[in-house]
Amino acid sequence: MLNKKILAAGLSFMLLGTAAGCRSIENPDSAAAAKIAEFQAATTENKAGMDGNPAPEEATIATVKQNGGEIRVIAAGDNMIQTAVFTSASANASGSDVYDFGYCYKNVKDIISKGDLNIINQETLICDNPNIEISGNRGDFNSPSEVGDALISLGFNAVSMGNDHVLDKGEGGLESCLDYWDEMMEANSGLTVYGAYKNIDDMNNIRLHEVNGLTVALLAYTESTNGKSVSDESELRIVYTYETELIKEQIETANEIADVVIVSAHWGTEDSLEPTEGTKTLAKDMVNWGADVILGTNPHVPQTMEYLTREDGSQGFVFYSLGNFISSQSYNINLIGEIADFNISVDAMGEVKIEDIKVIPVITQYDDGYLSNVRLIPYSQYNESLCEAHGLPKAVYDPLYAEWSMERIKEIIDAAIPAEFQKLD
Repeated sequence: MLNKKILAAGLSFMLLGTAAGCRSIENPDSAAAAKIAEFQAATTENKAGMDGNPAPEEATIATVKQNGGEIRVIAAGDNMIQTAVFTSASANASGSDVYDFGYCYKNVKDIISKGDLNIINQETLICDNPNIEISGNRGDFNSPSEVGDALISLGFNAVSMGNDHVLDKGEGGLESCLDYWDEMMEANSGLTVYGAYKNIDDMNNIRLHEVNGLTVALLAYTESTNGKSVSDESELRIVYTYETELIKEQIETANEIADVVIVSAHWGTEDSLEPTEGTKTLAKDMVNWGADVILGTNPHVPQTMEYLTREDGSQGFVFYSLGNFISSQSYNINLIGEIADFNISVDAMGEVKIEDIKVIPVITQYDDGYLSNVRLIPYSQYNESLCEAHGLPKAVYDPLYAEWSMERIKEIIDAAIPAEFQKLD
C-alpha cells in the first residue's frame, strides 16, 4: 500500500485528464511497463540535487499532486446462463429476436445503471462460434452472444472471465470467447474484460479502467477450472489462486500503475454460506499486498463481507461471495444473490477508502417446476404473492433446500449480510 501512496503523486500527470473507459493496451511495454519506467526515470532525475548538483526537474515533479476523486461501484456475482435461463429468454423474445435477456434482467437495470464502474463475473463462456453449440449444462457452458449485449445494455462495463468454467469448451472455446470479447471491446470503448488471456504478455498486461479521473486496475484469479487445464503447447493463460507469488507480483505492480486495485476472486466451497479459512487467509494476503477491494464469487450462495486492516492502519474490503446474479439452480440458498454498491474515494495523497457500503439482495424467480420465466427481482420488490408463486418447491424435493417463504429468505439474508451493510428498501 505504501508504494501506491508514494507513487500516486508522480503518476498523476500520466493518469489524469484521460477519457473514462479501458485503456487500449497492445502489450505491457507500451502501457503499464512504460508508466513504471517513466516514473522511475523521473524520480531518479529528481534525486540528482541531493548531492548538491542541480536537479532541473525537481520543481516540476515535486509540485505534481494527485487530485483525488470518487467512484461508485456496482458489483454482481455469477451470471450463470443455465439452460432454463436462455430458454426463458427465448420464450419471451418477440419479432425476429431469438433471445430477449432483457426480460430476465429488466428489474435490476435501475440498480446497475447507478454505478460508474459496474462489474460482473461472466460465469459462462460466450463463444459466438457456429461450430460450438449453445449449452447450459454444468461443465459444458456456452451462452448465446445476446447475453453480452444484455450486460452492456444493463450498464456493466467490466467483465471478469476468471472462473472455473472458462475451459468448458476446451482451448478452442476459450480462444473463441476471447475473440468475442475483443470484438465487444472494440464496439464498446468503455468496456474492460479481464481474467483469461491469450498469452503471457497478455496476462502481464494489467487491465486499467479509467473513470472519474481515477485509474482502476482489474485482476482476476480462479481456484480451479474443474479439472481441466490448457496444454503445454498452448499459449493461453489463466491465473489460479494457488499461484500466490504471481498474484503478489501482479497486485504490487497494479499498485504502482493505478490509483485503485480491485481483485475478482473465484474461490471457496460451493453451497456453503461460510468462507473457508483458506479464502480468509488469501484475502488478508491480497489486501496486505495492496488490493483495495476483493469481489468473491464461486460458492453460488451469498456470504459475509468485512474490512481487513493492514499493518499501517489502512483498510481494504472483501466480499467473500456475491452469490449468483442469475441462474436456474434449485436450492433456496442459490436463489438469493448480492449486488454490492459502494464508493471508492482517493484523496490528494493517494489514500484509498472504501465507503458507503450497501448490499442489495436480489432474488432469482421462476414460475414452476419446469423453471419457466427465469428473471431477477430485487428484494425490495419481492412480496408474499411472488414468494407463493415461486417454482422452487416443485423443482426440488429436499425439504432443507425447498423451503421458500419470506421468513426463510430473510434468514438467509441475515446469515450472509451483516445488518450494517443490508440495503433492503
